Amino acid sequence: MTKILITGGGTGGHVQPAMAVIAELRRRDPAIELLYIGSADSVESKLAAEARVEFRAVTVGKLRRSSKGIRGLLTAQNALDALRVPVGIVQAYRAVRSYRPDAVLGTGGYVSVPTVVAAGLRKLPVLTHEQTVTIGLANRIAARWATRIALSFEESINELPKRLRGRAFVTGNPIRVEVFDGVWTRASERFGFDPESNELPCVYVTGGAQGSRKINYAVRDALPELLLRCRVLHQCGSADIEEMHDVAGALGDMLRGRYVVRPFVERDEIGDAYALADVVVGRAGAGTVCELAALGKPSVLIPLEPSSKNEQLRNAERLAEVGGAVVLRQALLTPDALLEAVMPLVRDPEGRAASGKKVLMLAKPNATKDVVESLLALAGVTTLSDPAPRHGETT
Repeated sequence: MTKILITGGGTGGHVQPAMAVIAELRRRDPAIELLYIGSADSVESKLAAEARVEFRAVTVGKLRRSSKGIRGLLTAQNALDALRVPVGIVQAYRAVRSYRPDAVLGTGGYVSVPTVVAAGLRKLPVLTHEQTVTIGLANRIAARWATRIALSFEESINELPKRLRGRAFVTGNPIRVEVFDGVWTRASERFGFDPESNELPCVYVTGGAQGSRKINYAVRDALPELLLRCRVLHQCGSADIEEMHDVAGALGDMLRGRYVVRPFVERDEIGDAYALADVVVGRAGAGTVCELAALGKPSVLIPLEPSSKNEQLRNAERLAEVGGAVVLRQALLTPDALLEAVMPLVRDPEGRAASGKKVLMLAKPNATKDVVESLLALAGVTTLSDPAPRHGETT
C-alpha cells in the first residue's frame, strides 16, 4: 500500500494544489493511503475533511517580516511564534514517524515547514511545490530539505540558491478539477439569472474566499451602468453580503434579474461560475491566474497590495504581457476605473475571444499529472499508470 503525506496551508492558494493532487492520486489508485498535516481550524482542515482525507494538526509559528529590517522582526508575536516552531517540528516528527509515508508533498505556507523538516530528518523523499513566481519564505526553508522542487514558473529557478537549482523543475500549478466541470446552460439557471438576460455577456467578480471590500464597493457604484450591458455574478464574501443584497434589492425590475450576489461560490459551483463567465474580475493569486490561463478566460485583475514581494502584481503582469488580462492597480480602483477596464471587453466579443486565446498560451495543462508522477516516482511507484487524461491534459 502506497502511503503519501501532504502538508501545506494557511491560504487556499497553498491548499487547492494539494487538493488537486489528492484527487488525481485517488483517480489513479482509489486505495492509496493519504494523510494531511496542517493547522487546526484552518482552510486545509476544512478542505481535507471535505475530501475525506485523514488530518492531523500541528502547532504553527509564523515569521512576520517588516520593512524595518531586523529591528522589525523583534516583536512579541515573532518571539512567541519562534517558540511554537520547535513544538510543531516535534509534533510533525512524531506524526511522520508513526505514519511512515513513502513520500511527502509540501505545498507551502508556514504550516508545511515542520512536516518537511521532520521528513528530511528521517531521510524521506520530499517534493515541494511553489505556486507563485516568487518563492515564499516557507518554501525557501523547505527547499533545503527537498529531494525535488516543483515550480509553477520558469523564472522562479533563479530565486533558489545555486546549489538547489539542480533539484528544481517546472510543472505549472495543479488546478482543481472542478473548474473544468462547468456547464453554461446549467449555470445560468443554477445562479438564478433572469432567462431574458441570457443573451448578455456575464462578468464574474470575485475577491477571493473572504471577499474584497474595495472591489465590492467599486462594483456597487458601477452596477447601474455595468448592468445595462451585461449581467454580473458577484462573490463578495460574508462581511458585505447584507449590504450587497440591499444594493441588489434597490435595482430596478429590469436590472435586478441581471445581478446575482453570493457570499461564496462553493467547490461544486466553481466550474459553473467559470462556464458562465465571459470576463473575470478578481485578485491575482497564483491559483486564480493559473485557472484563468487553463480556461482561456479574459480578465481584469486587481492585485492585492501589498503582497509578499508584489507577487500578485507579478502574476497579473504575466497575463497582461501576452494580452490576456487588464491590470488595474488597487490604489487606482474607482467605479469609473473599473468600468473603463471592464466595458471594452464586455462590448467586444471578438476582443474577448482573442484575449482568451492569448492567455491560453500560459496554460500548463499537465501540471497536476507532472506533480503526481514526480511524487509517485519518489515513493518508488513506477507501475501506477494514468488511466485516462483529465480535461485539458495532453498525452
